[in-house]
Amino acid sequence: MIVEDWDQLTFRVNREAYRSAEIFARERGWVWMHTWLYLGHETEIPNPNDFKVRTLGGRPLIFCRDSAGEVHAFLNSCPHRGTVLCRENEGSTRLFQCFYHAWTFRNNGEVAAIPDAGAYESSDEFRASMGLRGVPRLETHEGFVFVSFDPDVPPLLDYLGDAADYMTMIQQQHAGGMTTLPGTQLYSVRGNWKLAVENAMDGYHFAPTHNTFVGYLRESGYAVTDDNQYAYNLGNGHGLLVLTGHGGRISMIWEPRFGEDERVRTEAHRAEMTQRLGEERAHYVADESHILFVFPNLLLFDIEGLSIRQLEPVAPDQTDVRAWQLVPREEDPDTRALRMKTVVSFVGPGGLATPDDIEAYEAVQRGIQATAGTTAPELDYSDMSRGMADEVKGVQGRSIDEGAMRGFWRQWVEATGLDDGLEIHGERPASFLAGRDVR
Repeated sequence: MIVEDWDQLTFRVNREAYRSAEIFARERGWVWMHTWLYLGHETEIPNPNDFKVRTLGGRPLIFCRDSAGEVHAFLNSCPHRGTVLCRENEGSTRLFQCFYHAWTFRNNGEVAAIPDAGAYESSDEFRASMGLRGVPRLETHEGFVFVSFDPDVPPLLDYLGDAADYMTMIQQQHAGGMTTLPGTQLYSVRGNWKLAVENAMDGYHFAPTHNTFVGYLRESGYAVTDDNQYAYNLGNGHGLLVLTGHGGRISMIWEPRFGEDERVRTEAHRAEMTQRLGEERAHYVADESHILFVFPNLLLFDIEGLSIRQLEPVAPDQTDVRAWQLVPREEDPDTRALRMKTVVSFVGPGGLATPDDIEAYEAVQRGIQATAGTTAPELDYSDMSRGMADEVKGVQGRSIDEGAMRGFWRQWVEATGLDDGLEIHGERPASFLAGRDVR
């Protein structure tokens, strides 16, 4: 599936990875069943009895906070006969009742009522065995809730590795912490989920694909540049783009289009951050925009504002995307309004960037059919070699290179259990998985 050639400095991915139903099924059974998956943010269910319904890897789940305030993730399937239990997308309830036979469950998973329970022998034991099925593992980091269907996955922080600190940086942006806004942006893309990952980790496309937005920034007085912007492999397939020349950041980096009032508020907030975090940490938190990918289904666009995206593969050529806006819990109303206007103008589904990106990877999905089944199979590969020459020299990869994508694909091969999925020629540089210390 992947040919990594350090003699020729090429890295190529077989396009069957985007087309094959067999590979898609293997991803569902291996990747989505045996890794940590992003479920949601705990502020989506802020109060006891709140719940959301969500699907991960095709499995319907109930993401809820019980009456005592504890967060749970249950399979959205009645233990009795398998009926979908919760048929509302969200709400608040102490009890979930199956419409089919009226079995009822508390929001901590315990059975509350079974109609005509006396019909079951040893009904107390039977009742105890028929509670809601929780996911085997659930852990939270900085409000981000992850689950795994495999009880033997390593601890979440071990899995996140260096990615964990970039999530901490998000929480540190404001003294009062962060919260999600109500509402979900939900859209479907006619493309393989891995194309969404590639697109996010690909700074190379920014200027040509988003030329309308680039022109808008230049006209508003912001100089767009790709200089001094880098890509990092953070291990376990996680990737990071560090961007400093693609636009300002609400409350952290002012630019003219934000207006003079916001400049004053930004200066005050930066002074508070420096006092609270120290000058160096405040620099890393505020002066860099980050696009963070947590393998396999979480994208954090910490740029002008902050957007959480969750990838849900539906078919080899279809991906559902769910997105939420993460904002400071405490914020000046004018800054909040500016933040939302700015976020939706770029990374929202109707903004100046996201439609471009969707068209790009839908075009890839259509285009790779051209080489399917070719009599020259060596043509049926996509190239991701950009920046390998610098890797050999030990030079840090740029955001406009393809190093973060290569890190993702190496982990993909391992996670899918394809023993013959990676073919390596030559000697891989020892430092190819270098991250950086920003703590």
